[in-house]
Amino acid sequence: MVDPVVEGVMAVTDGSFRGLAETLSGVARTLQAEPDVEATLLAIVKAAVDYIAGAEHAGVSLVENGKVHTVAPSSGIVETIDQLQYDLQEGPCVDAIAEHQTYRVGNFVDEARWPRFGPAAADHGIHSLLSYRLFVTDRTLGALNLYSSRVNAFDQRTEEDGHLFAAHAAIALVGAQREAQLSIAIENRDIISTAKGILMERHGIDAARAFRMLVEASQAANMKLHQVAAWLVDERTQA
Repeated sequence: MVDPVVEGVMAVTDGSFRGLAETLSGVARTLQAEPDVEATLLAIVKAAVDYIAGAEHAGVSLVENGKVHTVAPSSGIVETIDQLQYDLQEGPCVDAIAEHQTYRVGNFVDEARWPRFGPAAADHGIHSLLSYRLFVTDRTLGALNLYSSRVNAFDQRTEEDGHLFAAHAAIALVGAQREAQLSIAIENRDIISTAKGILMERHGIDAARAFRMLVEASQAANMKLHQVAAWLVDERTQA
């Protein structure tokens, strides 16, 4: 099944859009071969710097457990600028996530929307920025942030290209997250199954009774079931 974002882009006849579509398709194929969240983020950021005109640095601000943090930054300056926004609670990245909008800045020296963050970004040599909300349906994953030391590095056309890139990035990211969650679920299931087997052998009980023992131990220790199972497996291995 063709990715709808890629399919839509390929329908556009303009050469630059076709080039971007080929880039997104290439990233998608790479991610299918290595469905890992970290690899997905690194590939997205690298491709953004390589193919979005004017982008010198890039990173993803990821929302996890109600908190925002920077992942897969292309350089140290990305972490610095992002952290300024988190600490000050203002900036285009923060607003892209909260307000569900895209923000383009041409010169932070003249930017009045973020009176504390703007001058701080300029002091660190960053003058232009593009920040896109990463989302699927009604779920916000975070923001894709592109930075440049040049004034007015991004124009309207660049912003439009970035929208396509951000849309594809969100689809790829949520797919990788689901793969990771599935992998963890399978691993936990296997650990619990192994722990049950240990208890059945050790106490001469059936599978149902062994599972109840794990549940009771989990409740008594205030630990997750798979953590209790992992402890039991480790203890058996080290014995």
